[in-house]
Amino acid sequence: MTASRPNLVRAWWPAAVWVGIITFESTGFFSAQNTGSMLYALLTRLFGEINFYEFLIFHHYLRKTGHVIGYGMLSLLLLRGWRATFGQGRALLWRTVLLSWLGTVFVASMDEWHQSFIPSRTGTWRDAVLDSSAGLVFLLAACFWLRRSHEGESNFP
Repeated sequence: MTASRPNLVRAWWPAAVWVGIITFESTGFFSAQNTGSMLYALLTRLFGEINFYEFLIFHHYLRKTGHVIGYGMLSLLLLRGWRATFGQGRALLWRTVLLSWLGTVFVASMDEWHQSFIPSRTGTWRDAVLDSSAGLVFLLAACFWLRRSHEGESNFP
């Protein structure tokens, strides 16, 4: 076993765990119906009566925010893994960003495809586009931050 192998395991395990979390959240247990009823019960217990129509709107946007944060984080974790695998030079940055985004698109597509087979879930191409777009935005922000933070360093061509 080479000395670099543990570094790759350390670099990739967060992305693998995150994909596992996404897979778990893709089950029927996390359907909108289940999360909505649990959250509605909790909020009405804490704050009293809540307008159900307003709650449904809030719940919808809360779930979409979860998509954005979840897939944005996945894209960053994939970027971490690819940069550890291929290196961290500026010339490799766009390649690792592309690989990270393609990985995010793949996981999002497979997640929505999987949900299409679960009766309490709906797999939609719109969610896959939202997830992929969120990943792209997070990656572009990371790319520009990395480029800016390494300006002037001789070891970052």
